[in-house]
Amino acid sequence: MQLSVVTAAVAQAGVSAEKPSVAVTASRSYVTLGSFSWDQDNDKIKIYVFLEGVDEEKMETFFKPMSVDIKFHDIQGKNYRCAISKLNKEIVPEKCKVAIKPTKVIITLFKASKGNWLDLYFKEDKLKPGLDKDRDPMAGIMDLMKNMYEEGDDDMKRTIAKAWTDARSGKTVDPSSRSL
Repeated sequence: MQLSVVTAAVAQAGVSAEKPSVAVTASRSYVTLGSFSWDQDNDKIKIYVFLEGVDEEKMETFFKPMSVDIKFHDIQGKNYRCAISKLNKEIVPEKCKVAIKPTKVIITLFKASKGNWLDLYFKEDKLKPGLDKDRDPMAGIMDLMKNMYEEGDDDMKRTIAKAWTDARSGKTVDPSSRSL
């Protein structure tokens, strides 16, 4: 088994209900539960959301083959939401369930096909090499740099922008003079 900690970039898009347990009004606002842990075996994924005071009667569950959306209402005056808008692989919505414990909620997702998931979230393989033989070999490196820039933090973006500017202006850095 593998235990991973995930900080979710949770989508706020509406999801149609397949297993609702509470009616929703459009005026509710939710606090996103972006930090949780998860575990898996060959058949299922368990997501552990650490939240106290959850009432099963004030919870909504939405399971679809490629998404999960759980809403917790009126917990110490706040509404919470844990959602994954696009899962890594398909699940079986009819089998999925939620268990409420005193200090946490355990969401069990049953995999449509057995096997190990590398991540909960679907990610396009942007680094997969193209099969175009006529393509300029430098284009692959440029694509890699663009991908690093788009997905990088502010420091990564500054470093890439500086290297790009220095390269275009003809500046070079002597690697032996660089301190670690």
